Amino acid sequence: MPVDEAQAALLAGVTATETEWVELAEAGGRTLAADLAALRTQPPVDVSTMDGYALGKDVASDGWYSVVGEAAAGHAFGRSLASGEAVRIFTGAPVPEGADRVALQEDAEREDDRVRFATRAPSGAYIRKRGADFIEGETGLFAGTRLGFGALGLAAAMNHARLPVRRRPRVALIASGDELVKPGTNALSHQIVASSTVALARLVDDAGGEAIDMGIAPDDLSALRDRIRSAMTGGANVVVVMGGVSVGDHDHTRPAFAAEGMEPGFWKIAMRPGKPLMHGRLGRVHALGLPGNPVSTLVTGLLFLAPLVRAMLGRDDVLPVAETAIVTAPLRANDMRRDFLRARLSVEAGRLIVTPVANQDSALLSMIAAANALIVRREFAPAAEIGEAVDIIRI
Repeated sequence: MPVDEAQAALLAGVTATETEWVELAEAGGRTLAADLAALRTQPPVDVSTMDGYALGKDVASDGWYSVVGEAAAGHAFGRSLASGEAVRIFTGAPVPEGADRVALQEDAEREDDRVRFATRAPSGAYIRKRGADFIEGETGLFAGTRLGFGALGLAAAMNHARLPVRRRPRVALIASGDELVKPGTNALSHQIVASSTVALARLVDDAGGEAIDMGIAPDDLSALRDRIRSAMTGGANVVVVMGGVSVGDHDHTRPAFAAEGMEPGFWKIAMRPGKPLMHGRLGRVHALGLPGNPVSTLVTGLLFLAPLVRAMLGRDDVLPVAETAIVTAPLRANDMRRDFLRARLSVEAGRLIVTPVANQDSALLSMIAAANALIVRREFAPAAEIGEAVDIIRI
């Protein structure tokens, strides 16, 4: 199945997770479940944007204004200004009624309780109008927004102490294979340290999900079925098995999911790396089988698992965004499988420049650790020469 078609099939009919309310301080990185309207107007009154003097609308006849008081942030001047009056004002202070401009302090000539100015400030100068940021009742943030520092600051300014967010999708991660041992183990020569779980968990977390490490399952059908059942009993929304998705005698992922009643979706994608990728449904739970080679696991996780998590959060930015960059090495013509080449992206003279890493072997984690992008070589793409524009996805 082509990559685009497989992604569309994966995301079709995805339902968002439930809404829960969290304290503002705990909402960072979460996804809004509903539109958020302002509970107040910001600023609530006209305020000064500079230190200086608030002046009445009428010009003083002799050029001198009488300084009749002071206004500071949080402290308003208590009455309207009359003709020829001025109020010493500071940044953020409410502009008194009757004033329509602020003159800068550096333009002022002050003598005791009177002041005049070298230049006349125009009407409206250095005044931030009431509601310039937002008006009470106005929608400031929309459902599906991931709450970064800017969105959190806006939510706080709109006077929200608690926010409605999507529950983080629970993603159960099962590594499979007799050869695998946990990191930190005194591994024997025939064993491999399992690396994909911790890397994929980071990917899930970045996408807004909650990763659950279900450990390492041996190459045994019954044992793998037990792990899958445990994941579902534990409330997983997505069950991911890494490895065992091909057709060898020790590949049990597809049979294990099938024995648990999986409704099959797709299996085998026209991509490199990651061809054996599979997807199905166990009721409302998504079942994903990712290839065992660690680079294949991470590439398919980036292109399929992370988008699935984002879709379950109701976000709009589901799929990775494609960009173009200038390639620094020749690329051969491609075949019927879409190729995702690990690469290093940089900026030179204002242009994006991309260089493929030295070795594209799907088992080499050192190569993906050195990469910050994937060069996307579409099906049957012609050869590309140095200096040509190619599609890339940032990692």
